[in-house]
Amino acid sequence: MITPVPNSNPTRSRRIASIAVLAALAGVLLAPASAVAADRSPPPAKSVIQIWMWGGPSHLDTFDPKPNAGSAYTGPLNATQVTNVPGIEIGQLFPRLARQADKYSIIRSMTHGINSHETAAYLMQTGNVPGSGAVFPSLGAIVSWFKGYRAGYSGEIPPYVVLTEAQGRFAEEGFLGPAFKPFVTGGDPARNPFAVEGLVAEGLSDEQQRRRRAFMDSLDSLPRSLAGNPLMNAAERAEARAYDMILGEARKVFDMRQESADVRERYGLSSFGQACLVARRLVERGVPYVTINYKGWDTHKDHFEIMARRAPELDQGLATLLTDLAERGLLDSTIVYWGGEFGRTPRVDWDAPWNGGRGHYGACFSVLLAGGGFKGGMVVGASDATGERVVSRPVYPRDLIASILLRLGIDPAGTIPGPSGTPVRLVPETENRPGFGILTEIM
Repeated sequence: MITPVPNSNPTRSRRIASIAVLAALAGVLLAPASAVAADRSPPPAKSVIQIWMWGGPSHLDTFDPKPNAGSAYTGPLNATQVTNVPGIEIGQLFPRLARQADKYSIIRSMTHGINSHETAAYLMQTGNVPGSGAVFPSLGAIVSWFKGYRAGYSGEIPPYVVLTEAQGRFAEEGFLGPAFKPFVTGGDPARNPFAVEGLVAEGLSDEQQRRRRAFMDSLDSLPRSLAGNPLMNAAERAEARAYDMILGEARKVFDMRQESADVRERYGLSSFGQACLVARRLVERGVPYVTINYKGWDTHKDHFEIMARRAPELDQGLATLLTDLAERGLLDSTIVYWGGEFGRTPRVDWDAPWNGGRGHYGACFSVLLAGGGFKGGMVVGASDATGERVVSRPVYPRDLIASILLRLGIDPAGTIPGPSGTPVRLVPETENRPGFGILTEIM
């Protein structure tokens, strides 16, 4: 089913570690990125904000409601929100997002059939099924490869940032190595200050930081003994870049006091709401890939109580992010990608100890895409009357990843060097299903 609407618009070891990272970076060969989108398509997107719903959100209670399925499926959430797009309804806990439906499209037919967090997360993040013996890089690392430092990115902030905890299911950089590992901020953007790990040390002034650096340099004889060595020169450049982040202008992107109280309140003063605001500030500065790792959606127990607390945070933060990006002229160049590793069981488990819980469910779930040239106000695919299976237009993880890469001007059929240097495809093909199910309906 496709529902279109009109567009509405420090020390020696630290230095040695730096050398190792730079050596790994120097050994990586950049494959050319080629845009293969259709003629007259919008310009390639520049950035991605991925809202990773860690644990897997319920599709029935977010973007694929089934109000007529009965209480065994809906629980107390048996109503919907009519959106600003005729014919599209979403979960009843999302009134703000209902007013922004013209800005996003919903894929209601995501499927992979896997109910294990680790395997499903790896598949959704990389497009690859585990078992090959190699750990493939995530979408964020691939974008960092094509749009990061090796491609001319000159920002002081790393090109791949995760707010605020690493996913932890697998190594996001995969076989690309540490040069493409995300910068994980730690901290809590809802607190003042936002204590970004390695950049902001509570109770430590800039002058104290400068004195510590000078003292460390006075003790470290390695740079003097290796003067002129190319790797040492590279390490010193890396250190200078790090201190530029600690003491220079770049760190101000994480200083939430730069924003007015009104703007902060619009996003919501929750950790998630403020993370959305930081994400906007990062893409505004040109960072190619930002992931908000939004934990807390593995709702085996007390699902509906958790939804009552978390849904308003999600609704306010995501709706404001879409509005703010649009008002600042950034939505056209920024892809906003919402989703998790799978959905949750359509049938509610009321037995103890679950007390109205939903389990893991990879047979059918939903993903939201907005901006970056993706059309808004549309629904792709459909599930059955109870949300248990896909009945039209199945979309697989590699289809989704390939479509996002295309909008970024990156050919999903292209390659990167594998673990042994042999080229491997960005997005895999399978024997029984060659090619990709590109989301042409919304491109």
